[in-house]
Amino acid sequence: MHRIARRCGAALALACSGATWAQTASMDTNRDALAAARSGNLPKLQTLIDQHAAPDTRNRIGDSLLMIAIKSNRTDMARYLIEHGASIELANLARVTPLMAAAFEGNAEIARLLLERHADPNASDRVRKTAMVYAAGEGRTAIVDMLLKEGVPVNQRYANDLTALMWAAGAGQADTVRLLLERGADAGMQDNRGKTAAQIAREAGHSDVVALLEREGVR
Repeated sequence: MHRIARRCGAALALACSGATWAQTASMDTNRDALAAARSGNLPKLQTLIDQHAAPDTRNRIGDSLLMIAIKSNRTDMARYLIEHGASIELANLARVTPLMAAAFEGNAEIARLLLERHADPNASDRVRKTAMVYAAGEGRTAIVDMLLKEGVPVNQRYANDLTALMWAAGAGQADTVRLLLERGADAGMQDNRGKTAAQIAREAGHSDVVALLEREGVR
């Protein structure tokens, strides 16, 4: 009797919510898909997608299954999701896109796959950071190179008039600074404080980057 009562109570609650049993089952499947993505269980996630879990299921901060996979550097899972209908432009609540996440994590394979599928390299998040800003600041030189080849201007200005060169210099990313200079980055440009990349690097204590930039004749 108690089991019957519980079932009736659940049915009444479901009816009052306006949901159907099918919708509830779908919600459960999507919740399980999020758990599989978090734990890195690709076989389980594949089964759930086959059972019609939504490829663009998102968690409370707006991270999609694809974003969760990228942030965890689970390349096989990210590739599977992209190939099975996950949106490559679906941003989280901070407006961070999968390409930005791949740039931050340094996952060149996924960044390449996203760009091949025409992910927007110029999209910006809530603080006006783009994939280039994330890549330059984290020293992801291979991804910076990809983005330049995709047509991102080497001297593009971002928030506070910072350029990719300034982001790389301020973070002490010498290899990335070197690449940007080779590709025509202007070391004489100034941010909204009137600071050059060399001055930003000096303030941050990156003497090797300062020396590299000063060879360009800019202090």
